[in-house]
Amino acid sequence: MVLAAAPPTPSRLDWRRGATLGGVIALIAVCGLAVLTYVGWRIGPLALTVGIVAPGPMTYGSQAAAASQVFEQQRDLALRDKNQLHLDAVEAALARLDAGTFGTCIRCGRPIAPERLEALPWAAHCIDCQRIVARGG
Repeated sequence: MVLAAAPPTPSRLDWRRGATLGGVIALIAVCGLAVLTYVGWRIGPLALTVGIVAPGPMTYGSQAAAASQVFEQQRDLALRDKNQLHLDAVEAALARLDAGTFGTCIRCGRPIAPERLEALPWAAHCIDCQRIVARGG
């Protein structure tokens, strides 16, 4: 009978090549702050007014300007949604850190590879489970 190794806990961060718990928290917090800063700087006013305003009577020049405005609004909405998902992932990683489950896949319970956590400190799944989840599984 083979027993699996216990999943890593915040007190067992030796597998992170000497990283400290404070360093991991700081890295995740910086990622979250970067998202919040970008969202606030780039689309802060848009977050308050999500509706798209219909343009008035059109001339050839105003049609082009309106098309540009609609494109920019759609782009900003897509960026806001993407950044919100990223922020949610960072906040979930901080919650897992508080719960003592950081570094453990939420799907299978196996440890997440240190290289994956170095690249994506907010990763919730090991690489195998992420492939399954990405395919809708």
